[in-house]
Amino acid sequence: MIHPAPADSTPAPGGGQPLLHQKGPETQRFGTVKQLPLGLGHDTRMYACQRLNRVLADTQMLHSLYKKHHWLVRGATFHALHQMLDRHAEAQLALVDELAERVQSLGGVAVGDPRHAAELTSVPRPPDGVEPVPVMLSRLLDAHERILVDARDAAARIAAEGDEGSNDLLVSGVLRTGEAQVWFLAEHLVDTPLVRA
Repeated sequence: MIHPAPADSTPAPGGGQPLLHQKGPETQRFGTVKQLPLGLGHDTRMYACQRLNRVLADTQMLHSLYKKHHWLVRGATFHALHQMLDRHAEAQLALVDELAERVQSLGGVAVGDPRHAAELTSVPRPPDGVEPVPVMLSRLLDAHERILVDARDAAARIAAEGDEGSNDLLVSGVLRTGEAQVWFLAEHLVDTPLVRA
């Protein structure tokens, strides 16, 4: 039996009804930092957020490239590459989260929308279709190099500003992870005989 709604069907506060389709103004614009008691000046935090967001956008694109190539890789080395590319993608996704949270912890606004990241990235867009495996790996290596060059420069400049936390994330996270992944990728592009020296 269906019971009719009461005459006043306005939900009581906290009554369990979701408040859907809400709209409102931005509470903080991208490219701004709010004041936090971190012992770091406004300009230092602003600069760090700008540099971290650039690395973040590139890292989001690198993660997407890894997933694309993980799905589309083929050939005799399919299984090994399929698994390796997925592991690398997971590590890049962890860096995306760490970079975004660092920006937020500095009072900034992290690049959170993939369309916004695509506007900021220096990583070239791949074709929509499938490329040969060596081209996929070369594309990943190029993206890594772009990030590593930018992250090294950002780490040095941010350290000079006294932001050791952001420097540590760039060096211990972005650089070390990227360098290890470059090694693994590059070794797959060595043209070496399998059964005869």
